[in-house]
Parts: sequence; structure tokens; C-alpha cells
Amino acid sequence: MEKIKYELIERKRPIDIPKNLGFGKIFTDHVFEMDYSSAKGWYNPVIKKVENLSLHPGTMFLHYGQGVFEGLKAFKNGNDDVTIFRLAKHVERLNNSSRKICIPEVDPEFLSKAILELIQIERDWIPSKFGESLYIRPFIFGTEPFLGVRPSDTYKLIVLLSPVGAYYPEGFKPIKILVQDDYVRAVRKGLGDCKTPANYAASLLAAEEAKKKGFTQVLWLDGVEQKYIEEVGTMNIFIQFKNEVATPKLNGSILPGVTRDSVIQILKDWGLKITERLISIEEVIDEYKKNNVVGVFGTGTAAVISSVGWLNFKGVEMTFNNGKPGELDLRLFNELTSIHYGKIEDRHGWLTQIEKKEIEV
Repeated sequence: MEKIKYELIERKRPIDIPKNLGFGKIFTDHVFEMDYSSAKGWYNPVIKKVENLSLHPGTMFLHYGQGVFEGLKAFKNGNDDVTIFRLAKHVERLNNSSRKICIPEVDPEFLSKAILELIQIERDWIPSKFGESLYIRPFIFGTEPFLGVRPSDTYKLIVLLSPVGAYYPEGFKPIKILVQDDYVRAVRKGLGDCKTPANYAASLLAAEEAKKKGFTQVLWLDGVEQKYIEEVGTMNIFIQFKNEVATPKLNGSILPGVTRDSVIQILKDWGLKITERLISIEEVIDEYKKNNVVGVFGTGTAAVISSVGWLNFKGVEMTFNNGKPGELDLRLFNELTSIHYGKIEDRHGWLTQIEKKEIEV
């Protein structure tokens, strides 16, 4: 692999991070970029200033959607140390998604190094307040100009950075979810286990209809029997029964969430019974009526833990913890965020340290 080139802008004044960051609205000065062709493989790795892309109108991704992406975070603690949460796992998932839709895989070590160097250059963009972080968005898309349904011969990989605020700026508030059976997002053996734009496009209509009805998000049922709960549009789901914490098993139509995987490990560390299995919506309703459902929560990179206060299916509304955050939800949120910011021991080696150093350009 070629050495990374640097085409950096000259900063004439210190970076002034806005107070109200929001999520995904602000971007740093530089990106990492790399190209692929069937003749050269991955080539031309460069860290350069952010600029608009110039694409031919026939670019294959625009017509056939051959693209994948990831989302992970870097954190700055009180000692000005910077860490990335589960970098290797996210790079692995990017390659898994790529393989599924015929995008050439990237050398994990090289991409990890590139991300570390990009963040080193943009280190001053990382907010230091608790709850804030640097969101990292690697993505790959087919760039060949051709109108025909086949894999592209050329690709571009970009790593984009965005300083983001706390997902819950007003506090840890439970959300209201509609269980959806009017539409199907994904089916087993399809693309449901990939982070690809098609998955998210398939969820938009149902999500918009749910919002009009006063719900925050949609919980999808399986695409075949419309019986078993699978995942929410932006997170995996967990049901806390009295005798176990259960989450839908990975069956090919559910994204293997990195936060999901982390929560499962933490629950095992705590000695709680955690089960990955089929969970029907009927079971949830029946157990709720028997007072056997303690709570429901979701997991994802953006919000970390989302407490679910209300769940509605065909007019049956279930309320958990009187619409207040569940005890386990808060405990998990505090545990994960404490790991993120170095407040407690990283027992599983999930953090990648970014040492402060000058990049030779």
C-alpha cells in the first residue's frame, strides 16, 4: 500500500468549536480519501481538505446504490487523551458490508492507521465536554460512470469527521416507538445485516408516518412472518423480562451492532442472564400483561443507550417504568460512557489510544 500523502490547509487561527453542535451538522477541515480500480487495487491515499465531490451523472452509485458506510466515535477525556471506541470492530463490519455488495475490502490495519492519522490532524476539533464526541464516518461507493447493473470497476473511500453534541442534550429521556407491520425493511439473506444506504432508504416512509403519529422511531418485525421483533431504524432492541434480558438473535436481517455486542458482554460481566433468541411481539404483549416486562431499551453508536418508555402495536400501548428511564438502561449508559471517557477501566481492550504527536508531512 502507498504511503499516505498530506495536502493540509494552513490554519491561521485556533479552531472554535460551536457551543451547540447538534448531530452531523458540522464537519472538520480534512478528510481521508482513497481510490480503487480493478487494475491498481486501492491506491492514492491522501488526507486533504474537505471539498465538494465532482461526479459524472452516470456514476454507478447514484443509479444502483452500491455503497457502504460505518459510524464510530472518538472521545477526549479530562486529561486531553483521545480514544476511539472499538475501532477494529467497526472496520471489520465495514469490510463485512462491502463483501456482501461486491465492494473490494480494505486492509484493516491500513484503514485503521489512516483514521488515527486523520484524527491526529483534526485533534483540536474533538469536543471535551462529557457527552460530546467526534463522530467518524468512513464510507465507500462505486464511482464508475456506466449505466448497467453490475459491480462498479472503480470505488472511492472517504473518512469524514463531525464533532457532535450529546444525543440527549436535555437529559436521558425515554422514547416512544411504533411497532411496524405495514412495511418491510429487510429480509433474511438480504442486506439487513449490512450498513448500506438501501437499508436506511427502506426505513424512511415508515419512520415519517410514525413521526406524524407522535412516535420517535419504528420497531420492525421480521420480513417473512411479520411476527418476530428485529430492530429499530437506528438501533438494536433489548427486552428486559423479569428472568432474563433478551435481544433478537442475528439472523441475517439485523445489523450486528457494535454497541449491542458491547452491552451483551457487559451484562455477562454483571452476571445477568442475557439471551439472543427469537422474540415475538405477541410474547412481549403477553408478558407485559402479566407484569413480566421490566423495561425495553435500544443500543447504538449515536445515542449509546435509548430508554423506551412506550411501545405501541396495533393500538395496544405498553408503558414501561411510568415513562421514566429504567434502572438497567441508566446503569448501562453510565457504564459505557464511563468507558468512553476513561472514567473506569477498559476491561476488554475496546479503546484505541491516539497519542499526541506531530504528523510528518
